[in-house]
Amino acid sequence: MAESALSPLTATADGLCDFVDASPSPFHVCRTAADRLLAAGFTELSESDPWPAVGDHFVVRAGSLIAWRSGGPADAGAFRPFRIVGAHTDSPNLRVKQHPDRFVAGWQVVALQPYGGAWLNSWLDRELGVSGRLSVRAGNAVEHRLVRIDEPLLRVPQLAIHLAEDRKAVELNPQRHVNAVWGVGGGTRSFLGHVADRAGVDAAEVLGFDLMTHDVAPSRRVGADGALVSAPRLDNQATCYAGLQAFLAAAAGGAVTPVLVLFDHEEVGSQSDHGAQSELLLTVLERITLAAGGGREDFLRRLPESMVASGDMAHATHPNYPDRHEPGHLIEVNGGPVLKVQPNLRYATDGRTAAAFALACAQARVPLQRYEHRADLPCGSTIGPMTAARTGIPTVDVGAPQLAMHSAREVMGAQDVADYSAALHAFLSPG
Repeated sequence: MAESALSPLTATADGLCDFVDASPSPFHVCRTAADRLLAAGFTELSESDPWPAVGDHFVVRAGSLIAWRSGGPADAGAFRPFRIVGAHTDSPNLRVKQHPDRFVAGWQVVALQPYGGAWLNSWLDRELGVSGRLSVRAGNAVEHRLVRIDEPLLRVPQLAIHLAEDRKAVELNPQRHVNAVWGVGGGTRSFLGHVADRAGVDAAEVLGFDLMTHDVAPSRRVGADGALVSAPRLDNQATCYAGLQAFLAAAAGGAVTPVLVLFDHEEVGSQSDHGAQSELLLTVLERITLAAGGGREDFLRRLPESMVASGDMAHATHPNYPDRHEPGHLIEVNGGPVLKVQPNLRYATDGRTAAAFALACAQARVPLQRYEHRADLPCGSTIGPMTAARTGIPTVDVGAPQLAMHSAREVMGAQDVADYSAALHAFLSPG
């Protein structure tokens, strides 16, 4: 594979593994990204404070993050178009119910429910940890504490084949069949109390929580030559990582203003105060313009010349199910980034934005693959169409190829990590 145009902040398969293992929940994705931005000299801003005119900044709202580079003083009045790389921080998983404690047939059980389109059978018989956020009373205020238990605390047991009505398949009911065992015998042990204790807080002070499970097996290179990456949450932390590395390598003060946006809640429709259907991105882009001394007219004039690359993972052609893919559209792992097109707008790509991303791949010297979904199968969607509709900014949907999307553990090509990031870097640095 040709050497990419990416700066020394190159994305690698091992770097992706480290990123994923540090980020078991959307809140941790934002914390991991924030730490790397701070280390690179960025400043975190509060949405409730005035913003400076220039510099490298980011904001975090719950499980979403937006970062941008405004350039030097000469850039303040230029109002260059935005070039935006977007991704999402959430992944399908099993989340903890509000009253989690149950005692069933001698087992201590934690009540769980699926989040997003989790491929439920993949969560059975895995060692699961717990991560997320506790909202804790602090006097008359509330503090939010990240929590992460990377130990095999929970397990959702499979039914023995001898007890199944149909030995070919067991249909899982999301209400009854995805609860986890974590102990035996009676007693009054509280799961939330256990989590609070591990987080170093008083369980009585916990006023709310957002807790979810994650596979505790570490991410790693696999295959005879290490050509593949096996990891949880590749959809869509592979894009969060590749996009972050590309963004950090993008220089300020060029022809565009580079922006990175990582949204939460894509897997459930993005309808939240910090999802892609919210005002978050549009508000931040306008405030960047206002802080630099521009007005509403300047902001509106920037949008038509701006562009978004909506990054989400793509389906590699499956060797055991090649018939499930559109003929003539072979998508290979380690074959380069994927341009995603769907005429009914499940993806936002059109000819003009496809051309822009194809040009970025050529600039980065990486191959480009083009994907369409079979017309007789339902197609998933991304933040792309809703971001385009919300902002009016032309958008292209892209990704990196993988297998086992929405499983508890997924697989992608090791070379694709660097090539994907190189293409996103070139997209952020046109010309």
